[in-house]
Amino acid sequence: MRILIKSGTIVNEGCSVLGDIVITNDIISGVYAEGETPRGVYDKIVDASGCFVIPGVIDDHVHFREPGLTDKADIKSESRAAACGGVTSYMDMPNTSPQTTSIEAFNNKLHIAQKNSIVNYGFFYGATISNAETFKSLDRHTFPGIKLFMGASTGNMLVDKAEALNNIFKTCAENDIILMTHCEDTDIINANMNVAKQENDDPDITMHPLIRSELACYKSTSAAVNLAKKYNTRLHVAHVTTASELELFGNDDKITAEAVIAHIYFCDEAYKSLGALIKCNPAIKTKHDRDEIRKALNDGRITTIGTDHAPHELKNKQGGCCKAASGMPMIQFSLVTMLELVDDGIFSIERIVELMCHNPATLFHVNKRGFLRTGYKADIVVIQPSCKWEVTKDSIISKCKWSPMEGHIYNNKVKTTICNGNIVYDNDNIIDDSKGEALAFNI
Repeated sequence: MRILIKSGTIVNEGCSVLGDIVITNDIISGVYAEGETPRGVYDKIVDASGCFVIPGVIDDHVHFREPGLTDKADIKSESRAAACGGVTSYMDMPNTSPQTTSIEAFNNKLHIAQKNSIVNYGFFYGATISNAETFKSLDRHTFPGIKLFMGASTGNMLVDKAEALNNIFKTCAENDIILMTHCEDTDIINANMNVAKQENDDPDITMHPLIRSELACYKSTSAAVNLAKKYNTRLHVAHVTTASELELFGNDDKITAEAVIAHIYFCDEAYKSLGALIKCNPAIKTKHDRDEIRKALNDGRITTIGTDHAPHELKNKQGGCCKAASGMPMIQFSLVTMLELVDDGIFSIERIVELMCHNPATLFHVNKRGFLRTGYKADIVVIQPSCKWEVTKDSIISKCKWSPMEGHIYNNKVKTTICNGNIVYDNDNIIDDSKGEALAFNI
């Protein structure tokens, strides 16, 4: 199978140039400047005139809910949503049921994805208070890293005791494993919640960023950074939300940070109109925090953009700080949301490609993905600019069938998504004929 992507603006490695891309089977066999593409016979020609052509997005932070929580979402439904959004690879978190904290559970997830995911997949292995020894038995080529919840989790996935934390950071350092942390201080959150509940058993949603406060985030993130420095651990802090945390990054290449779409796009003013639909952990905070996160994405203190895609049934998103579930589905709209911020002059499209494609591939050592290079896997997205469309309930692909973006009008649209040389989404149609591949790491 040979595919020609013709006459697009190729955005790759800091440059935007008119050109063509040739795909042979699952591999990029050539990237050519306009007018330099050799003649040939192609099975399919994708006309990218007037469009941007970028590497497939790599989302380093999703919750696809399978196994065990499939009333909310599953790997099939959410990988289809990913394809619609230009995401060709995802890395799923371990807080499923059962939790991905044993080798058996990890292998089971790989098996499910092999059968059902239409885009590429990787799975974080979860840390508990007692499973650090199992990290050594994992094949380093099969997983991106260890996920550690230093707050905001359930059961034995909440690890906030000094002995267990030291052991996890030390074991990851000794085995050259990336440790990705969710950082919130549970004691501070619980104390704030107890005060808030004196006024109301289910505090108003506008209290959420005060309960899951700036201090709760900073204290936990600071602790993680100090432990990483102590053991020389490769640390990646998930979903940074506050301006104060940003002072902890930028001086050590082994300590990096992620921002997610909710905290890049929204601020606490949006609780008034969207309520619990934008409730997530850590909480969306002030406009100042959001604007400082945007600055840090531009200057390099924050390295990657993920979604923290976390669907719930709509009935579970009702209520305030106690009753409403935390998390929202965003993977279908992550790329177009960031392109909206490009149109607003906040980011360049070249920087968005670095943050959403190149940097996740580089940071997690993803083999031959994340760039438009000859010999790399053909994971490619064609974007149609100046194409207005509205998010409607019918257009939402996630299984939960709601989004905080419903009713929003975008000016950029994903036209075509190609994964491993196969067209999996094209002009509003999902093509389920092919399956994604397990991501390979550290090769």
